[in-house]
Amino acid sequence: MAAPDNNQELEARVESAAKSGGQSGMFFAWRKAKEPKPIYPKMSGKVWLRTLGWRHLIAILAVIFSLYPVMYIISSSLSGQDNLSAATFFPTTFDFSSYQVLFSNPDLTPFMTWLRNSWIVSLAASSMNVALAAMAAFAFSRFRFKGRRTGLLALLLVQIFPQFLAFVAILLIMIEIGNIIPAIGLDTLAGLTLVYLGGAIGFNTFLIKGFMDSIPDSLDESARVDGASQWTIFTKIILPLARPALAVIFIISFINLFSEFLLARTLLSSTENFTFAVGLQLFTSANYAASWGLLSAAAVVGAAPIVLTFLIAQRAIISGLTGGSVKG
Repeated sequence: MAAPDNNQELEARVESAAKSGGQSGMFFAWRKAKEPKPIYPKMSGKVWLRTLGWRHLIAILAVIFSLYPVMYIISSSLSGQDNLSAATFFPTTFDFSSYQVLFSNPDLTPFMTWLRNSWIVSLAASSMNVALAAMAAFAFSRFRFKGRRTGLLALLLVQIFPQFLAFVAILLIMIEIGNIIPAIGLDTLAGLTLVYLGGAIGFNTFLIKGFMDSIPDSLDESARVDGASQWTIFTKIILPLARPALAVIFIISFINLFSEFLLARTLLSSTENFTFAVGLQLFTSANYAASWGLLSAAAVVGAAPIVLTFLIAQRAIISGLTGGSVKG
């Protein structure tokens, strides 16, 4: 199909393509405007089901499977009862008494304290984890030294073993550290933050290294000719260009640490030091008096910021994860 003969229509299409193309340039906008929109033949219902329909069906089933526990928890939090028998997939009542109890009685349920502890620990551990992983990735990406490949593989192999295998060793180490420096020993948020630092540094280092490998070495050489040190190159050139990967690592680390339970339950014993995940266990600790309504309400309140953060940053997460996949 030929391009339209009407110049005004073509100019309007060029302008529209330029606005939607962003940084693609006027040449690409002109080419995009001149190319007509392809016209596909209509498909019958049987052909559509065989080619595309089954994919839509699988996607719908996956969405329903994912939303079922979420809707069940929301319905349970709005039922106003401390049992799960009144919960349904779609809420039939809208009783906010569980949310009122959650926020109006801090002595009985110090929920905001647990939430604050989780935010403090997760933000601090994620920030330091990203900083350590970025420095390690810069060394593996830019420096050439003996044992470089072996060291990177060793970091990845360590991640294969489940974290709970080291619980006994971590507990004994924290006891010894607490005897010398109680501020970072057992039952402290600072000690839990230090334990979290070594959780996924190997995987994070590998991801950031792949992204840094895609940054041209000529930028480092130009800065080195101008007298820049390695620290200046790292902080002024590499880090700004690697911000997408760093943001992805920070978000993923924050989400994982915010919901971490096993290590926090092992190292924390005081109620005022509990994190969000550990505090939720108290609602179900009694055998015949489990507060399922409070548990559901607390889960909804605690998960809402994480879900919103993930939805807002999902494009950045995907682009950051795939940005370093072409080199390694």
